Amino acid sequence: MKTSNATKSALIFVCLVGFTLAKADCGDPQTQLELNECAAEEYEAADKELNAVYSSYRKSLPAESKTMLKEAQSAWIKFRDLSCAFEASGSIGGSIYHMVLSSCLAEKTRIRTEEIKKLGACEEGDLTCAPR
Repeated sequence: MKTSNATKSALIFVCLVGFTLAKADCGDPQTQLELNECAAEEYEAADKELNAVYSSYRKSLPAESKTMLKEAQSAWIKFRDLSCAFEASGSIGGSIYHMVLSSCLAEKTRIRTEEIKKLGACEEGDLTCAPR
């Protein structure tokens, strides 16, 4: 799946932070950098779960539905990234920006994961779900 510039910026920041700090104690972060790193780790974990759920669900679909899901997911990613960039825009330039952005990305990603899980749990014959 493609990622937006906002997401790429957050991930680049995480990589840079990772080179300059020891692993943050996310059970008890003490600094803004640790809070930022922990938020980025939360987003990374949420994104990893989404990708696993998405891939599993997509495999169960016929070709036409796979294409539709891929288009919907691409549009959703763009929406998520733009929405979170907007929501975090009040903190641009501040040390909290990357935490706010990563937290938003993580939350929206967890919600999308649950949406796809529900789609995957549709019972046969449910006309509100994609055919399998």
